[in-house]
Amino acid sequence: MSEQRRLAGDRELRVTVDTPGADRAVVACPPHPRMGGTRSDPRLRAVGEALSDRSVACLRFDYGPWDEGEGERRDALTVVASASDDYDAVALFGYSFGAGVALLAAAESEPSAVSVLAPPASLGGADTVAALDALSCPVQVAVGERDSTVDWEPVAERAREHEATVESVPGDHFFAGQNDRIGESVAGFLSGE
Repeated sequence: MSEQRRLAGDRELRVTVDTPGADRAVVACPPHPRMGGTRSDPRLRAVGEALSDRSVACLRFDYGPWDEGEGERRDALTVVASASDDYDAVALFGYSFGAGVALLAAAESEPSAVSVLAPPASLGGADTVAALDALSCPVQVAVGERDSTVDWEPVAERAREHEATVESVPGDHFFAGQNDRIGESVAGFLSGE
């Protein structure tokens, strides 16, 4: 079961909430909006479905107007703040551009956990690798073995230094045919399995 919400503010956000009656939630940050990234991304939907199976809500949202990554980071923080009012624990997930957004937002909030898929080493002028240094929660970094679209290696290396979970997934940046595997892995990690 899903419900649609709008969060008002200087950047109106549209949010789909999968399993709205849960006690815990994950805020899912979509890939690059200028490359077609939306809350309907198949990787985000797979994570939402797997979280629903575990009675954890997933808040998939669309970014406001393009703002070079800065406004998108603020959008994620807005959704996290709203979720914090409704849920006992809030975690973050992001894919590609959204992985960078999730890391930067996590460094400014106190999520229960963070999982990122195909994270870029930077987002606009922000260093997503350094954001890992600010995190005290459990972190999972999943990367495609043949991903040459983003520079994920520095993020994975720093995550290993912090003894975070680093998972290699067969495939390239788009993880064709891997959505169910990704959904189960991310949902399992974020739900504490």
